[in-house]
Amino acid sequence: MSVTHSPEIHAKLIERIPAVTGRGLHEWFDSLDKGPGLLRPTDRSYWLADEFDLTHGYAQAIVTEYDRRRRNRSIPTPRRETV
Repeated sequence: MSVTHSPEIHAKLIERIPAVTGRGLHEWFDSLDKGPGLLRPTDRSYWLADEFDLTHGYAQAIVTEYDRRRRNRSIPTPRRETV
């Protein structure tokens, strides 16, 4: 069963993803682009959680943010940090 996060919880999860996972959102979005062509967000979040050993909450937040940004191109994608 899928859990829907409130906007506040979603924002906090998205904010913490780089610190918790060691990867920026753009890297997670790239992983989703390169992953299997799953259509349902639930399937993609389970795949992401299983493939990269993430908690389902973080995986769902990544997939939700990915879909949200693809639908609304006016939301800027995260900048790739140069090291």
